[in-house]
Amino acid sequence: MGTTGYGYYRTSIFLAMFVGYTLYYFNRKTFSFVMPSVMQEIKLDKDDLGLITSSQSLAYAISKFISGVLSDQISARWLFSIGLFSVGIINVVFSWSSTVAIFSGLWFLNGLGQGLGWPPCGKVLRKWFEPSQFGTWWSVLSCSMNLAGGLGPIIATVMAQSYSWRTTLSISGFTCMGVAFFCLLLIKNEPSEVGLPNIEPGTKKGKTGSSGDESTLKEFLLSPYLWLLSVGYLVVFGVKTACTDWGQLFLIQDKGQSALMGSSYMSALEIGGLVGSIAAGYLSDRAVAQQGLRSHGNPRHGLLLSMMAGMFVSMYLFRVTVTPDSPKETPIWVAALHPLSVLTGFTEQEIWILTLGAVFGFSSYGPISLFGVIANESAPSNYCGTSHAIVALMANVGGFLSGLPFSTIAKHYSWDMAFWVAEVTCALTTIIFFLLRNIRTKMGRVPKKSD
Repeated sequence: MGTTGYGYYRTSIFLAMFVGYTLYYFNRKTFSFVMPSVMQEIKLDKDDLGLITSSQSLAYAISKFISGVLSDQISARWLFSIGLFSVGIINVVFSWSSTVAIFSGLWFLNGLGQGLGWPPCGKVLRKWFEPSQFGTWWSVLSCSMNLAGGLGPIIATVMAQSYSWRTTLSISGFTCMGVAFFCLLLIKNEPSEVGLPNIEPGTKKGKTGSSGDESTLKEFLLSPYLWLLSVGYLVVFGVKTACTDWGQLFLIQDKGQSALMGSSYMSALEIGGLVGSIAAGYLSDRAVAQQGLRSHGNPRHGLLLSMMAGMFVSMYLFRVTVTPDSPKETPIWVAALHPLSVLTGFTEQEIWILTLGAVFGFSSYGPISLFGVIANESAPSNYCGTSHAIVALMANVGGFLSGLPFSTIAKHYSWDMAFWVAEVTCALTTIIFFLLRNIRTKMGRVPKKSD
């Protein structure tokens, strides 16, 4: 009898969050999508464009952290809906503006609104889905970003050509505001809100009362596992960002490949990433279904470690085997690609580069999805949003380190040296994580035992 109720609510809640988060992401990127049209009307140089986009990135990093902490204190559905509504208003007001200062200020506010999107999603998913389904639904929900990122530029460009960039931003903003109301109606924080029993252990009735799962902030923050996940996420996200930001330049400047090859490599990486993210959620959920969540070690660790090792191997092969011109004697692995070369028109070496890109994307987006899932599910119920906020903040630190510090190494030495440093860091982190894989993963309060 209860299953029907769960099925209905899970479907409507998930669809509302999927559509809502697709709009969040589309409205995060609208300025980038319509940039060519804006520049035809308003004179903007590279520094102006950098200022506008950086102001949003900075605000997003701050807001996502605060939102993660807030999602443990206030209603997730209100947080998600208010954020979506505010992002819509800001896009509409942006469409009325014409100066760099106002653009930057509004895009900073857009970043603040954007941060309210993902943490409530994680909170609601954990409350509505069993641990053995959590990773899959987390990964599928994160595909809303790929959907918006893939279709967004085409939709925005067509609309900007048919109408204008101002109309495009207005329409997308008003759509956000309308959908925010539906999200507020459809999303429910937890099953008990609609008279169904809560799935999560330790959340029997309401929020108050010290259930066995409740921990103090100090107990939670002193969990070594929280900081092991944070360092792992920092390295994985930093290395992934370095490869997506600088991989094209490395291929063109150091490896003598064409610009077309550089962009094809990036596409292969993103496609591999989409598959890797869904595979990570689904396969690690199967491990959880078979073994259950334990207090020491996590069934998802096996897949996480093998994907991190895959990152290292694909980076090493990329750095060592890709050469400016076809090698004199063809290595076995490249020669094996000859039939594909005949079919596609790419050379064996180009197919090898695309394969390495897809493997790296698969191996890096998978762990990025898993770190978020593990941080959320290993935390006490009253700090799962805060847990994700902390590891996500550390990931942003990794993203920052992959920018100027990484390019400085390349400037003073070479791209080869910079990528070697990223490779070694990735390998060392994987080894340390492997050695600590059976650490106590239940964050927060240690159950009292009479020994």
